[in-house]
Amino acid sequence: MTNLAGMIDHTLLRADASQKEIAKLTEEAKKYGFASVCVNPTWVKYAAEQLQGTQVKVCTVIGFPLGATTSAVKAFEANNAIENGATEVDMVINIGALKDKQDDFVESDIKAVVDAAKGKALVKVIIETCLLTDEEKERASRLSVKAGADFVKTSTGFSTGGATPEDVRLMRQTVGPNVGVKASGGVRSLEDMNQMIEAGATRIGASSGVKIMEGGQSTASY
Repeated sequence: MTNLAGMIDHTLLRADASQKEIAKLTEEAKKYGFASVCVNPTWVKYAAEQLQGTQVKVCTVIGFPLGATTSAVKAFEANNAIENGATEVDMVINIGALKDKQDDFVESDIKAVVDAAKGKALVKVIIETCLLTDEEKERASRLSVKAGADFVKTSTGFSTGGATPEDVRLMRQTVGPNVGVKASGGVRSLEDMNQMIEAGATRIGASSGVKIMEGGQSTASY
């Protein structure tokens, strides 16, 4: 049987998240054995302290949620997060550059974070599928692989839509079997999660991890 909890990045990225809520997130992650907690960079150090000595990883987001910071800033942000205890970083591509077909720039933007994280943290590349055509989704996925990323990821959860099984399937077909695919945004139930896994997802980003494990459904957006 698949270890469902071990596929979930237990996520809290709201701007108004409090320390008490982050503490609760880490406790839930320990209780259920989630793959990681995914928090904003400001909470990385605290989350790492709370999770010290456990198997739960600390994941954070880079260039989030717009992907419009410069490559140098994304690399610095990744370095800083890793120094504070992050072992996984989810970076947002420069979406406008992708749409302008500036593929070399998009690849180098991703590679800046890959190089910063090399040997220290996994890199997941958020391509924000809801803003892309199928051709753009394929191109973004190929560029992520070319730049050396470990995963491609559907969504920030903060744009106009989240993960769909169709997008996950397209991304899986594009990256092949050796690169991870993370479905995030709108995965609220066990049924949703199973659909994403069936489509090819190997990681799920969700704020509804506890509800999913208890077989319920959440109204949370991420």
